[in-house]
Amino acid sequence: MSKSLRIVRALVGCLMVLVAACAESPKHDRPNILFIMTDDHAAHAISAYGSRVNSTPHLDRLASEGIRLDRCFATNSICTPSRATILTGKYSHKNGVTVFNEFDGSQPHVARMLQRAGYYTGVVGKWHLTSEPTGFDRWTVLPGQGIYQDPVFLTPKGRVTKPGYVTDVITDMAIDFLDTRPKDQPFFLMCHHKAPHRPWEPDEKHRALFAGRQIPEPPTLRDNYDTRGDALRENKQRVFDDLTRRDLKIAAPLGLSAKSRNAWLDTVPTEATVISEGQSITLRGAELQSWKYQRYMQDYLACVQSVDDNIGRLMGELQARGLAENTLVVYTSDQGFFLGDHGLYDKRFMYDPSIKMPFIARWPQHIKPRTTSGSLAINADFAPTFLEAAGIEVPSDVQGTSLRPLFTGAVPSSWRQSFYYRYYHDPGDHNTRAHYGVRTETHKLIYFPTKDQWELFDLVRDPDELRNLVSDPASESLLATLKAELARLRRDLDDR
Repeated sequence: MSKSLRIVRALVGCLMVLVAACAESPKHDRPNILFIMTDDHAAHAISAYGSRVNSTPHLDRLASEGIRLDRCFATNSICTPSRATILTGKYSHKNGVTVFNEFDGSQPHVARMLQRAGYYTGVVGKWHLTSEPTGFDRWTVLPGQGIYQDPVFLTPKGRVTKPGYVTDVITDMAIDFLDTRPKDQPFFLMCHHKAPHRPWEPDEKHRALFAGRQIPEPPTLRDNYDTRGDALRENKQRVFDDLTRRDLKIAAPLGLSAKSRNAWLDTVPTEATVISEGQSITLRGAELQSWKYQRYMQDYLACVQSVDDNIGRLMGELQARGLAENTLVVYTSDQGFFLGDHGLYDKRFMYDPSIKMPFIARWPQHIKPRTTSGSLAINADFAPTFLEAAGIEVPSDVQGTSLRPLFTGAVPSSWRQSFYYRYYHDPGDHNTRAHYGVRTETHKLIYFPTKDQWELFDLVRDPDELRNLVSDPASESLLATLKAELARLRRDLDDR
């Protein structure tokens, strides 16, 4: 082939790439919005947040190219209520979803408002709001919690099974949305992953990656709950005492009936036999406790790693289609999660590992790389943020506040100094008692009404929330101040 012919072919190739990029380039000024949410992904399992237990390079890159919020919290740390708050910008007592009850999709919410404003809207993955999605031009969602392998999805036309691992499948559907959407409209896509929700079933690739790994134990793994109230002692979400054989992936004996097998798997083991250096060893006591923590975390983190890999894949596809520059990308989880903190798994309690949400956003030209913010943010802020980004007026009854001012790294003088939290499900799953409270930048006050007990923490001196100061005479003035602030928040939010 002659040199001139090679040059011509190279120019033709470049022209084709340019044409493809132009075809994908937006014919509108409003940004696309890609909202990626996992289920139960603790911020302290993201290396951009200083994780000691894993590394998440793709999430780290997203954070380095945008903003990381270091104090973003769920106002009701449980899956269904948090999702309803994210959609509506309202607290649970206003949007009607306090526990696992049905979401009223006829009420105003962010997808419906964006759709009416000309956005092409879609949701793929976990929905978990009982009612069918509204306000979406396309939706394909898991029924309830869904399953990890070969998941079934609900669509407007009925159920469909998609072979493969659920995190890969949901990412595939998000990429398909990018490819088949109308190119003359901005889009709003909610990509909701099941992982890393219990039962923590990683695919084989990522399971093998963590199978032999020793995970550092958190300093509060063996917390004795000294000075804390009865609610913490009575809960049933403890790594040592409540994880079952099923959670720990202990194989059932052969020959059991289906009923007997399930009963055996759902029992908490008091010993476990493992193979170590070719020998069979039976673990009990402290050794068994340590092993339970390792088994839990190995599977949990393997599920997280699959999410991180797929975020890298999705970001690559966004870039390849020329969409990265005009798309606001947000990564979060529906709440935090206990990773052995206070000896717990799951969430619900108002302690920081449970209520702290990761929030990472990338929006070129609007967010400077490596921006961070320590201002108090809540999940009710997400909907007004998306509306403001799209140039849509935020309804007056929305209780959250747009996060856009924080995207510049500044803190408005009027920004909140505290927020209100309320958990309703009593006793509910894991025997976690109902409670409500207030968190400021420096302190936290929690009230358990069925126990008539208070917990007060100094988050500066005691960030692990180990010392309850409610009976400390030196904290009387602080206690009175926080009680007054809690009453004000309840009054202002109309939670009576």
